[in-house]
Amino acid sequence: MSSAAAFDATAFLLAGGQGTRLRPAVADRPKPLAPVRGRPFAEWLVHSLAGQGIRRIVFCTGHMADQIASHFGDGRAWGVETVYSREEKPLGTAGALRLATERMPGEAPLLALNADSYCDFDVVRLVSTHRTRGARGTVWLARADDAGRYGSVEADADGRVTAFAEKSSRHGRGWINAGIYALDRDVLAGIPAGAAASLETQVLPALAGKGLWSVAGESPLLDIGTPESYARAEAFLEGMRSR
Repeated sequence: MSSAAAFDATAFLLAGGQGTRLRPAVADRPKPLAPVRGRPFAEWLVHSLAGQGIRRIVFCTGHMADQIASHFGDGRAWGVETVYSREEKPLGTAGALRLATERMPGEAPLLALNADSYCDFDVVRLVSTHRTRGARGTVWLARADDAGRYGSVEADADGRVTAFAEKSSRHGRGWINAGIYALDRDVLAGIPAGAAASLETQVLPALAGKGLWSVAGESPLLDIGTPESYARAEAFLEGMRSR
């Protein structure tokens, strides 16, 4: 089975955040549309996904949702089909995915990514790990010099996640959550319809030691959530081949 077939060739992009910290630098558009190297940031993600066989992108939108829908339209310009799941009130990352799965039902695991961060990852490796481990959730990890800023993840030698902490006072180099997930749909089933919930602070910590696995990647993470990190985006993506 190909990686795309394993995930019904669909990826869910979490693009509904308010982007409060980034507003001093980009106030007139949602974070995923912040320009980096001549294109909206989310285009880098869409190109990467399309290049790995993903053929449908579900944008989970909220803040300034119309701008995202207007820019990406039906997705044909990027070789994908685009679908939009719009939250009428902030639902958090898990609540937004719960809403999107209501509108896009199916049985295959979800491939979900944050739309305001970028990390080179391998769909095949993520999918195969999720399948072979019989995981309920699988998280792509990246190395960071300051793990506390992003949320540290502890895993055993096999990749089984034993602890998941979203942003802490801990400092120092470590493995962090790259915001890229394979998730069985039943992990969202307990969230009441219309309720706000967080993957990072509720769903994933509850799965640690109970079916949550990880894949340790080799690439760093770019998060454009603050003006300081956004200012580094140009240099980070400078080596990326234009497509």
